[in-house]
Amino acid sequence: MSYNNLREILSNSNNIVFFGGAGVSTESGIPDFRSTDGLYSQKYQYPPEMMISYTFFAEHPEEFFDFYRDKMIFLDAKPNPAHTALAGLEAKGKLKAVVTQNIDGLHQAAGSNNVLKLHGSVHRNYCLKCRKFFGIETIVNAKGVPLCDCGGTIKPDVVLYEEGLDNDTMSKAVEFISKADVLIVGGTSLVVYPAAGLVQHFSGSKLVLINKSKTSLDRKADLLINDSIGAVFNAMNVK
Repeated sequence: MSYNNLREILSNSNNIVFFGGAGVSTESGIPDFRSTDGLYSQKYQYPPEMMISYTFFAEHPEEFFDFYRDKMIFLDAKPNPAHTALAGLEAKGKLKAVVTQNIDGLHQAAGSNNVLKLHGSVHRNYCLKCRKFFGIETIVNAKGVPLCDCGGTIKPDVVLYEEGLDNDTMSKAVEFISKADVLIVGGTSLVVYPAAGLVQHFSGSKLVLINKSKTSLDRKADLLINDSIGAVFNAMNVK
C-alpha cells in the first residue's frame, strides 16, 4: 500500500525536492563513518568526529589524510537504484533539486544535475595558499599530505567539523524546499544539524519519509516507509 501511495504522490507532482543523508550512500557500499567497527578502534586512536575536524586537519595533517583516504573516499562505489530513480525523476521534470549531505558524488554520477551538496564533495580540492583547484586523483595519489606546486596544503572541499556550511548552498536549499509541493526525505535520521533543520522550511502538500530507523519527523509525515531507500525505489521500478 505504501508503494502505491508513493507512486501516486510522484505521479501527481511536478515540483518534488529530495533531501538525503548517509543512508543513500551506504547502499552503494559506502559505510557511514560514524558506524565504527572493531577494526577501526584497532587502527585509529581518535574518534572519527575528531579526525575530520578542522583542528585535527590543521594540527595532524598526516593522520587526517590517512583517515580521509581510508574512510571517506570510495572510487569504486556505483550509484544504486535510489540515485538512478532520482535522476530519472529530474529528467522527467518532476524533481527540481537533490539536497544531499553526502560528499561522494554518486547523485551526479547517476545523472542528476541540480545537486546541492551541503557538505561539499571529495571530487573538489583546493590549495589553501593560492586557491588552485585539484581533482580527487591528486589526493588519492599523493604520499602523505598533498601539496600544491606553490607549496600550500591541498584541502578537500568538504565541510569538516568546526566549519560552517556554505551560505549560498544553504540559501538555495531553503528556496527549493520552501517552494516544493512534495519533499522526500530519505536515508537520514535527521540528527545532523544545521542540515537537518532545512526540513522545517517545507510547507507543501506531501512530506514523504523513507528511512530504516525512526526519525523526529515520523509523526508529521504524510507517508512513512521504514525501509532502505534503494530497496523502495528498486521495488517500485522508478526510472
